[in-house]
Parts: sequence; C-alpha cells; structure tokens
Amino acid sequence: MKAGDAAGPFRLVEPVGAGAMAEVWLAVDGRSGQEVAIKLMRQAADPHHARELEQRFLAEPRTARLLQHPDIVSVLDVGRTAAGQPWMALEWLTGQPLTLYCVAAHRLSDRVVLGLGQRVASALGHAHQRGVIHRDIKPDNLMFDTATGQLKITDFGVARAEDTGATQTGMVLGTPAYMAPDQLAGATASAAGDLYSLGVVLFELLTSRRPVEASSLGEWLRRISQEPATPLLSLRPDLSSDIAQVVDQLLERDPARRPALAEDVALALERSQQALLSQ
Repeated sequence: MKAGDAAGPFRLVEPVGAGAMAEVWLAVDGRSGQEVAIKLMRQAADPHHARELEQRFLAEPRTARLLQHPDIVSVLDVGRTAAGQPWMALEWLTGQPLTLYCVAAHRLSDRVVLGLGQRVASALGHAHQRGVIHRDIKPDNLMFDTATGQLKITDFGVARAEDTGATQTGMVLGTPAYMAPDQLAGATASAAGDLYSLGVVLFELLTSRRPVEASSLGEWLRRISQEPATPLLSLRPDLSSDIAQVVDQLLERDPARRPALAEDVALALERSQQALLSQ
C-alpha cells in the first residue's frame, strides 16, 4: 500500500508507525474529512503463520466491540483492501506514548502519574468486567497528550475475550519486561496479570527504572520468577507509604496477593492523588 491508496472509504496519507503484526497510517475519511489511524495487517509468507496473524489481528476489533470507555481507543471500522489485506480504522490519537515519560529528564509529576494510573486501572476494570484481558499493558500502549489530558489504552491485538477464544490458554503473548511472573510461566491470562503490568508502568514512571533489572534476559527471567520486586520506597523514599503500598502490592509475584479488582486500585490511586493535592 502507498499514499493515496484506499482502505474502504479511507484514503491513506502517510505511514506513522509499524509493528510486528501491522503498519499504521494516517488516513482521511473521504465522507467526513475526519483524520483516522488505519492499521494494515502485514503480509506473511507462510500460509499457516498468515492465518494465525489474521486471527490475532481481527481479534482486536471483535474485542473492541465489547468496550466503550473514554480511556480506551475506539475502533471505527474494519474491512479488506482490494487485494484482500485486512485493515481497521481507529480514532486518531494525539500525544506521545508514556515511554517518553519513563526517562528521568521527562518525568511527569507524581500527581499526574497517579491520575494516569487511576484512569488506566478504571479502564482495565471496565474491560475485566466484560471478560477482556489486555495482556500487553506497557508504556508504548498508553498514549498521553499533555496538552489536552487525553489518555488512551491502545493495542488490544493480543487481548483475550473470554467468550471469543481468540487465543489459546497458556500461550505467552505480550512484552516480557512488563509481564507478570505467572504470565511468563504460561498461566492463563488474568486480570491479575494486567494489574502487575500496571504496577511496572507506575514504578517506571515514578523512578525511571523497572522494578526488576538484570544484565541479561536469562538473569532477568530468573530474578522475576524467584525474587521480589524492588520496593518503591527504596528508590523514592520521599513518597508516601500509601503510594508505595499500592504499587508494591501490584508487583507481588503471587497473583493472589495482588489487588482483586482493578476498581480497587483506581480508588486507592485516586485517594493517594487527592492526598498529594491537599499537601
């Protein structure tokens, strides 16, 4: 595909990103002039891999139909190009992925971080209530516009909707640095895994480090499976014990020791944010 080509009623303008499964284009709706993002599934040479890739790609719009939340990106339309290449149209997002703010030089204020965490937890609660587990919560999949305050959880391409059977139990999908020990071990995807990932994101935004670090992948896998995460207060002793308790509990190796509900995490983070505002 190239600039000027059509994906249904949408005209491609320019490529803006690419991943293992799809490339993303800025496009314009020919009916309204609205800017949208078009995700085009990458072509796979191997027919078996192509079927698997298409199944995962099409799981995102199916899952999106279950979710209507202001902090979850909306899928607007789906279809195939004239050549049969699957595509989906999503709302056009402004801002940057939270990856930018994990660097010390660009760190957000603690108040803003807690507010973002509260909103992500609330959106995850909405998804979990509908049987949807994201499975790949990480800074790259959290888009934030500092000018408007817009926050969106993106990329439900590896999500599992319990009633669709989109992926197999035990299949390890996601980004290892943000995955829970139980998820890495191949356990069934769960809300507890999403909450662990949120804990890693919050820890990184607050400290510019991850709670488990190592010099090699093998050492990192050993540490995350056998050792507790770094306590938040050891790197940020200036934070309140309430904030540390929330983040440290999210990072428990045992999923049974993590919060039971994302809504409880959202409430705890909101209370911590309000306490900061009152200081």
